[in-house]
Amino acid sequence: NSRGTASLLKDNISFTEVSASGLFEGHDLLRRGFTSVKNELLPSHPLELTEKNFQLNQDKTNFATLRNIQGIHAPLKLQMEFRAVKQVQRLPFLHSSNMAMDILRGNDECIGFEDILNDPSQSEVMGEPHMMMEHKLGLL
Repeated sequence: NSRGTASLLKDNISFTEVSASGLFEGHDLLRRGFTSVKNELLPSHPLELTEKNFQLNQDKTNFATLRNIQGIHAPLKLQMEFRAVKQVQRLPFLHSSNMAMDILRGNDECIGFEDILNDPSQSEVMGEPHMMMEHKLGLL
């Protein structure tokens, strides 16, 4: 089966695998914390995977329903709007409420967990703006 073996072969190596932040870099303890093989292999609770993928599953269900009701153009238009809203971001050290995404998803009138306990002034992770921007741009 030539098709199966061709997909396993890799013709090129991406720049990130060779760069300092790629494959050969050691584990960054300050950014990622301590590692545990058990945490990487198994979820800590049976519902953890379902909870992680909740928004993705809900979006897929909504897109399928929208496609059945209005046709293929409606979910495609909504996905393009989602992509456009995700591209517009603040600097990494500034807090963003992502109000446009909440409006597109219909969560703008709902009060959730993240609305109460997502106060940036109480955040455990406060970074230096220059380092955070360099990390986002891939300079570190």
